[in-house]
Amino acid sequence: QVQLVESGGGLVQPGGSLRLSCAASGNINSIYTMGWHRQAPGKERELVAAITLAGTTRYVDSVKGRFTISRDNAKGTADLQMNDLKPEDTAVYYCNAALGFGQGLRSPGGYWGQGTQVTVSL
Repeated sequence: QVQLVESGGGLVQPGGSLRLSCAASGNINSIYTMGWHRQAPGKERELVAAITLAGTTRYVDSVKGRFTISRDNAKGTADLQMNDLKPEDTAVYYCNAALGFGQGLRSPGGYWGQGTQVTVSL
């Protein structure tokens, strides 16, 4: 079992930056992929960025060049550095973990955090 806790959300003006952090506990050595997903009101949840145990990353096109995902395997943490934020980045951001080899880059794994709100507005 894996538990995930997010932190770092908040209100920021367009063009600003935020850093989200996800801390895993439990069987962290079993985690293959950690990722960040987001869900805006009235929209489906989408993958924002994910990173595997080996450091392979995947980003949704809309955040490429602005967001960077990083991971500390020993600590079981995954951070999302978000720069040049836009109003359309407003959403609840969820940390996700996938345990199986090769899983988590195309579709989410089975473990979710509680979510943290990111609001980009003047």
